[in-house]
Amino acid sequence: MNIGFIGLGVMGRPMAENLIDAGHALVLNRIKPLSQHLLDKGGKAADTPRAVAQSADIVILMLPDTPDVEAVLFGKDGVAEGLSKGKLVIDMSSISPVATKDFAARIEALGCDYLDAPVSGGEVGARSASLTIMIGGRQAAFDRARPLFEAMGKNITLVGGVGDGQTAKVANQIIVGLTIEAVSEALLFAKRAGADPAKVRSALMGGFAASRVLEVHGERMVRETFDPGFRMRLHRKDMTLAVDAARALDLALPNTAIVQQLMNAAIAGGDGDQDHSALIRTLERIAGGGRM
Repeated sequence: MNIGFIGLGVMGRPMAENLIDAGHALVLNRIKPLSQHLLDKGGKAADTPRAVAQSADIVILMLPDTPDVEAVLFGKDGVAEGLSKGKLVIDMSSISPVATKDFAARIEALGCDYLDAPVSGGEVGARSASLTIMIGGRQAAFDRARPLFEAMGKNITLVGGVGDGQTAKVANQIIVGLTIEAVSEALLFAKRAGADPAKVRSALMGGFAASRVLEVHGERMVRETFDPGFRMRLHRKDMTLAVDAARALDLALPNTAIVQQLMNAAIAGGDGDQDHSALIRTLERIAGGGRM
């Protein structure tokens, strides 16, 4: 399949590489030194999103936020200008479910299909092709794209109609965000009480408190290694999507709102480009010091 891929960041680079390794021909936009190896492996560069859409049967986006997706799709020399009837656009970014429905309607009006397919699993999952992929859209479009999803992920679910993939991703980010905050509090409590946080974490991994967040991010917290697998500012963006959607639904999500505010404080404190597990540093500051 001829695939266009736009968005070669921390997640997008390994996702694109896995597609190339699976035998797909890729047309790439926004090539930078870190993604030069994709050209060496057979990817082709295109100057604009429009050129990508003209060359590809399926266009995949992996971008930071809702305005970025809108600009790439509908801005000058955007994807929409290069589409022809029968092509498929797959947005694997994590963006607003409401905006997603609007974007899909505009693409479908051009005679094309649209899937929203945000992912979970971070850089580790992107590199190992083990991402969880949550998809919204028509069954026929999903069936067409499934071989691509299988080259990038393991847990692949068609959740429902357009926008439902983004809704599932927001729900995922609520759970992850609140769990990171809970693990942070637990390890800070252990430290302040005089116990070894590393040994407490090890003990908890054998009980009902065990989770992937405690396993991976708990270790990051203990070791104080916060190089980003998923940046704080991107998770804050997702928590803001949750808070904004809850407001539109007249729904109270009090703990989600609290974690969003803690992430605001983390970014204000200089941790915006650190891994989201660095939230523990904000809680340490609130508690008056006492580094892990």
